[in-house]
Amino acid sequence: MNQNNSAQGTKPERYEYSFGPLVNAEGQTRFRVWAPGVENMGIRVRDHGSFPMEPLDDGFFEALVPCGLGARYQFELPDGQKVPDPASRRQDGDVHDASVVCDPAIYPWRHTAWNGRPWQETVIYEIHCGLAGGFSGVAARLPQLAGLGVTALELMPIADFPGPRNWGYDGVLPYAPDSAYGTPEELCLLIDTAHGLGMQVFLDVVYNHFGPEGNYLGAYAPAFFRDDIPTPWGAAIDFRRPPVRHFFAENALYWLREYRFDGLRFDAVHAITDKGWLREMSEFLRANLPAERHVHLILENDDNAASLLESHYDAQWNDDAHHVVHHLLTGEDQSYYASYRDDPTDKLAAVLAEGFVYQGQPDPGRKDKRRGESSKGLPPHSFVFFIQNHDQIGNRAFGERLTTLCAKNPHALKAAIALQLLTPHIPLIFMGEEYGWTGPFQYFTSYDDPQLANAVREGRRKEFAAFPEFADPEQRDLIPDPNAESTWAQSQVPANASDQNGAQWYSWYASVLRLRQRHVVPGIVGARSEGAKVLASGAVAAMWRLGDGTGLLICTNLSNDTHLLKEDTIPARSRRFFCSRSDAVHLLDRGELPGGCTAAYLLSPQG
Repeated sequence: MNQNNSAQGTKPERYEYSFGPLVNAEGQTRFRVWAPGVENMGIRVRDHGSFPMEPLDDGFFEALVPCGLGARYQFELPDGQKVPDPASRRQDGDVHDASVVCDPAIYPWRHTAWNGRPWQETVIYEIHCGLAGGFSGVAARLPQLAGLGVTALELMPIADFPGPRNWGYDGVLPYAPDSAYGTPEELCLLIDTAHGLGMQVFLDVVYNHFGPEGNYLGAYAPAFFRDDIPTPWGAAIDFRRPPVRHFFAENALYWLREYRFDGLRFDAVHAITDKGWLREMSEFLRANLPAERHVHLILENDDNAASLLESHYDAQWNDDAHHVVHHLLTGEDQSYYASYRDDPTDKLAAVLAEGFVYQGQPDPGRKDKRRGESSKGLPPHSFVFFIQNHDQIGNRAFGERLTTLCAKNPHALKAAIALQLLTPHIPLIFMGEEYGWTGPFQYFTSYDDPQLANAVREGRRKEFAAFPEFADPEQRDLIPDPNAESTWAQSQVPANASDQNGAQWYSWYASVLRLRQRHVVPGIVGARSEGAKVLASGAVAAMWRLGDGTGLLICTNLSNDTHLLKEDTIPARSRRFFCSRSDAVHLLDRGELPGGCTAAYLLSPQG
């Protein structure tokens, strides 16, 4: 693997990537591909002809062609089949078409002094580029998000996928921004514009599988995969092989270095069989980026591997936090919520005090398999706290948001949001939440192959067959077809508040985030939990000692019942700076915690 930078992060003029096209000073392009499954490879470049590729060590082939930026090319297999470059930087159309030689580094960056923001300042906003109008549409929303208090935009995966509509987790060309969203230049402009507004940009990347259409690696590099380990998405990627490890590690570096993303969120790393690679990759990235840059690495990891967060990664999406809050708000206890239906208030207290619920104990929702590692010693900012995201909404049969599920108990929903936004954990907001959007976010695709489209539709409906409400096949038939354009259309989210209610939601979110910035963010570094205790069913009081010695106390009640507080719950020297229910402040003043209410207090260092 190339390592052109020292551990101190000195940035060279150029990084020599092992995969993909590289244009030299003479206007020639070096093409390279790993194809250990064939004896010879060729390359065809539009308007230049076909060229043989020279075999190198370890199954690589290489060719130097007299062409430059903008050249369209395909690799030619021995049987005559033409395939795109698996490390394509841009596609001339879709995943089956020719690849294009391009270099995002030539974009004229305006905010060259930008080095990112410290992790503790992060407020994440997850967004789907396609639903927002592509890269240019996302860029147009940035001022509104900056005004809200968002400091980090997280793009759902943008790696080239088949068709114009997809969540992005079916990508097959991980180096190429999908043309349905715009050009590489438009992506650079989006990131540059965000930096000018003081906003970080993170990218969700998928290294645990390829999508079912447009992946040609099996035809010439079957060693990229292993067939001895099943995954929900097909053959597992073989991270035992150095070229495979390098392919993905350099991909991560490519996004961070060439496009100047400020961080990456790694999807479902529990499905990556070689756990050592995760540590290796993080070390590689840190060594090959300037030390002065704030670059943040975030995991989605069902294994709850707290050891990865001790030195290699900044944080993990905390599904435990989401699941227990969702259960308390909705009462749902099927599927993975079954792991949280017993003693849910105790589990909420564990989340607030220690991060993970499951830290090595048996998980009843997984046939009592032990899950997780101890997270008690991790700082609160090691956990990304969300109450909605693309998975938790879109993996529902009809994609309902909490605004719909909690329509009869809006106070509890706002109490949960306030809890999320005011803890020293890192909050994540999913697009539309800030307007109280009630429209669904559904699972959508756009496969051309009718058989594949049908398999995806029927497979999704079978997923819900075990749920009582979908025991009847006719009820399952009502689940939206992922490949129907109407499913995509129903998931659209407006750029601005569409009514007065939306404007009130936006104003409320902004006000809470201002309080977070004023009272919580300055003390996140060095913050430590001082425990959380159950007050009553659905009600918890959690305490943190912030880095400056100030105490932060949050009392939350997600039930419908008002609970009497013990005299020592709220210390006398505390100062309340927030209450999610202005109509019930008088109850707090007389020692009662109303139903559907979160209140936050500051305690002096002596308190």
